[in-house]
Amino acid sequence: MSQQNINSSNLSYSSNIPVSEVYWSLVEKADKKFSKIRDLPYYERNRYDTYFYKVFKVYTQLWKFQQENREKLVEAGLKRYEIGEIASRIAQLYFGQYMRTSDMSYLSESYIFYEAILTREYFRDGLHQHLNLANKQLRFLARFLMVCLVLNRREMVHQLVNQLKMWLDECKRVFQETDFKEWKLVVQEIVRFLKADTAFMNIRPLRYSLVLDPRPDDLPHVSASVRSLKLRDAILSSYHHNEIKFSELTLDTFRMLQCLEWEPSGSFYQSSNIKTGQNGGPGPSRINYSQDITDPSLPPNPRKAILYRPSVTHFLAVLATICEELPHDGVLLIYLSASGARNSINAAENINRNFQSHTISSDATSASPFSSPCNSPNPTLGLNKGDCTDDLGGCLHFGTRGNRGTLSHSAIQVITCSTSLNQVIMALDECLQAIKGSEKGEPAALLISPSSTIPIAGTDFSRSPSGSSFTIFLTAPLQAFCLLLGILGSENEMDTYTEAEKLLSSSLNDWGSTLATSDNLDPVWAQILRDPFLRRLLLRFLFCRAVLTLYKPTFNKKEFLPECMPLLPDSLLPTSTICRTTVLQMAHIFGATDRFILSEEIILPENRHEDMEVVAPS
Repeated sequence: MSQQNINSSNLSYSSNIPVSEVYWSLVEKADKKFSKIRDLPYYERNRYDTYFYKVFKVYTQLWKFQQENREKLVEAGLKRYEIGEIASRIAQLYFGQYMRTSDMSYLSESYIFYEAILTREYFRDGLHQHLNLANKQLRFLARFLMVCLVLNRREMVHQLVNQLKMWLDECKRVFQETDFKEWKLVVQEIVRFLKADTAFMNIRPLRYSLVLDPRPDDLPHVSASVRSLKLRDAILSSYHHNEIKFSELTLDTFRMLQCLEWEPSGSFYQSSNIKTGQNGGPGPSRINYSQDITDPSLPPNPRKAILYRPSVTHFLAVLATICEELPHDGVLLIYLSASGARNSINAAENINRNFQSHTISSDATSASPFSSPCNSPNPTLGLNKGDCTDDLGGCLHFGTRGNRGTLSHSAIQVITCSTSLNQVIMALDECLQAIKGSEKGEPAALLISPSSTIPIAGTDFSRSPSGSSFTIFLTAPLQAFCLLLGILGSENEMDTYTEAEKLLSSSLNDWGSTLATSDNLDPVWAQILRDPFLRRLLLRFLFCRAVLTLYKPTFNKKEFLPECMPLLPDSLLPTSTICRTTVLQMAHIFGATDRFILSEEIILPENRHEDMEVVAPS
């Protein structure tokens, strides 16, 4: 349902029925339909399309009717916060459709309605009237915050955080402070999130930009005999204890979500925020907002299911549903961010048996990642604690609880044994070698993080202060390189970052060409090299591996190095000249050549550093 549809819906009602009765009958009808679809899972896309179009239709009628009869309805007692509730429901529907389809136009429409609620202060009059209305206003801000985060409108995010703090303080003065303890946690969550996801981490879009990344048509071709597969779906799941998150969107999955989408402005990307306008009417009526920021030539985004600490049955239900809908040329990417139980008593050969004891119930459901604000005053409280693995010390634990099998190994095994997918690509946050060679059908391709936390200059943990280091390398490699060296960034160094970004981009493109022309590239990797998202992840993995291999604190320490399966060509091993040269050039830009170990002299290209012809090993 687009904004144009809302403004063009034709309604005809009998003049004998009072306007207020028609309106409230429409409200009741819309409420009933909304309550039926509110808690439906995001991952069953095709099954529920009809339901959502029906709900969109009735809210189209309701919104159009209140616009055309606003004066009469106000005279009959319609409150501004009641108009705001309708707009908020429509915004929720749009955001839900974005979560199901990954279509950015839905996210943009959701933003339009939420912004209209904010600028017109629909909920302001009811703030002091009732506790329920105060909570509705706070829930609106929390939902709008989520939309702005995903849409990457940071100025509005900071504005909303300040607004949330102000409204919360005002609510505490009017009502009992104990009624808002949960909202204090919401504020703490978003402040912690923004403290970690700094402006430095967003100096360039995490999404795939046609201005900053290679155009899909320009990617080098692999052998004509190799089929070309496309990333169609992704499961992004996180299990770390005490993660940085807002609602059920963790910092790591937030970055991966963006990394697997097209930059919405496409070929006419601008670094400045795009301003939205309002025509001063009774409600949001701007038609061309999506057209202002969206390049219609862009392919659709891969669909994503975001799962926060799901139970095993929920995880498998999501997996089975996505596999059923996956096209024949599709690739499913599974991102698991979790700490494995290293001392598990389960052997690899027992993994299959452990998971064969689990069955997928046809009605297995769980709260959708961002639906909890609909059902509780605190957006963070929608998780069923019984489905968590808190008793396992924050480790990812699938497999039978009786023998405490390692979830990391077990989850992968069930994926590869129970599906007939063309390809499964996995980016994992702990080392998982057990499944390679045990697949049934198509082989899996694995990108595996180091088994030990990566030492970062100035910090004690690889997940502090900015999330998983491995995930940062996959989503923002330049920032990961800087964080590894303890460089946090400043505006005065933007020229340096720009130079490093150009060097890294050029080098990764060269590496991609080397892969495409390699005679011993495994077919598993060859099939996905024409997909821009998967190609970019693979090349960034190579950069991560090269950097950590040559970095002094992790040099010759296998536990700090990421791995991939199947193996990649020797021409791109970390010790190869092409990889060592790139790492040295990057280090030289930041004045950190003494932080890396090189086995022999490397001659830097003259066109990049004419003042430095030869660098001796440190």
